[in-house]
Amino acid sequence: MQSSIIGKIEKANRYAQETDRVTFVELAVNFRGENSTYNTAFKDGKWHCTCSFFSSWGLCCHTMAMEKILGNMFPAEAMTTPVETH
Repeated sequence: MQSSIIGKIEKANRYAQETDRVTFVELAVNFRGENSTYNTAFKDGKWHCTCSFFSSWGLCCHTMAMEKILGNMFPAEAMTTPVETH
């Protein structure tokens, strides 16, 4: 393997560990829920989901799960998950 590609692989591995380098601007996924598959997206600084709960509340388990999965790679204003109280 050429040394130039080895360097790129090493850099990619380092970048993958430094998730604060990445901020999502737009993302669309198919989220397979328990009852159906939903189109879940982040666009124009807001979450969107085709599930019925989202249309009433502006958030849902699918968008909250995506926030947890992707963590700090989304801008702070995109985080809609309610603060847990104990």
